[in-house]
Amino acid sequence: GFTGLTAAHRIATRNPEDTVVVVDAQRVGWGAAGRNSGFMIDLPHHLQSSDYSGDDDQREIRQNRFAIDYAKSLVNAFDLTGYTSDAGRINAATDEAGTRALAAYAEHLSALGEPYSRLDADALEEITGIGYYRDGIHMPGCLLIQPAGYIRGVAAGLADKVHLFENSPVTEIRTGSSNQVRTPKGSVEAKNVILTVNGHLESFGFSRGKLMHLFLYGSMTRELATAEIQRLGGRQEWGITPAHPMGSTVRRLKENRIVVRNHITYNPALEHDDGQMQRALERHRESFDRRFPMLSAVEMEYQWSGALCLSLNSVPVFGEIEKGVYAACCQNGLGATKGTLHGVLIADHAMGDNHDMVREILELDDPKRLYPEPFMGLGARTRLWWGQRQAGLD
Repeated sequence: GFTGLTAAHRIATRNPEDTVVVVDAQRVGWGAAGRNSGFMIDLPHHLQSSDYSGDDDQREIRQNRFAIDYAKSLVNAFDLTGYTSDAGRINAATDEAGTRALAAYAEHLSALGEPYSRLDADALEEITGIGYYRDGIHMPGCLLIQPAGYIRGVAAGLADKVHLFENSPVTEIRTGSSNQVRTPKGSVEAKNVILTVNGHLESFGFSRGKLMHLFLYGSMTRELATAEIQRLGGRQEWGITPAHPMGSTVRRLKENRIVVRNHITYNPALEHDDGQMQRALERHRESFDRRFPMLSAVEMEYQWSGALCLSLNSVPVFGEIEKGVYAACCQNGLGATKGTLHGVLIADHAMGDNHDMVREILELDDPKRLYPEPFMGLGARTRLWWGQRQAGLD
């Protein structure tokens, strides 16, 4: 994903004499990275906060923009501009509560000295073609990406620099003076191993009882016909995140498709079931029809789920967790941005370059231990239910 490939690129370019091996259980981009909504967000965006803001937003903005700049350098190096857009991000509201949240967020951005533009209902309709949203904020620093295309493109661009083994699930890691990574088809020995497996870190025996595993769900329409594009109107490409963090993310892609993402479930076993997927599809259809009544005949061609990892105190697992074994996991819902950031920094850390930004991450607290079951599950599912209910039409 974002973290592993970025780390591989960083090592291969800074230490070209090293041999770099990337091992993926599936095809590159087939997991959570390719199922990302594609917002590389530069501004504070804490999913566990009621208004997205955090404790040290200036530092986070600086780190996020470093990650976005690094991603842009990969886009330029590997000719991936077709998978990115500088359209920015719109935070949009559908009701009075959302409008109040946007006003508070705008005030916060003003205090930070960050640029943004307020959008009224008419401006939002001009952009989206629909009169669904009543208020919004446009933030220009967000990079929109087509995540699977970007990830696959980075992997292809690294083909002459790293050894990539797809469809090779790691079944065992033996640590010692030389670490050994085993798969059903063979093994790799290396002085240093970097784990960029997000919530699956627990599957390897690390950080158990400290990581929350959620699943988010998305659906994408078939390609719109010419007549449907004309009925819709608006701009060819835009991206909206909801005023309430648990509302619907909506993107119109330049390929003339529309993506809706909402519905969150708590899945500590890192698996979802068919019932959850079906309920998500029903919610996507309902959300789509409310927003795009002129496109009621448009089918959802694709649907997916993606695993998301959070910690109770919104910090990552980052650093050397055993001798020669490093981890950059738990991106707290910002896999594209934080994954890129932590991929660069964990590579630097493993190569012995503990510069200021590396130290900033190393100085964060460890993830807090989760509450014991059944209290953790009951609390998480209740909070998700209540949060999604509060999101209303967002």
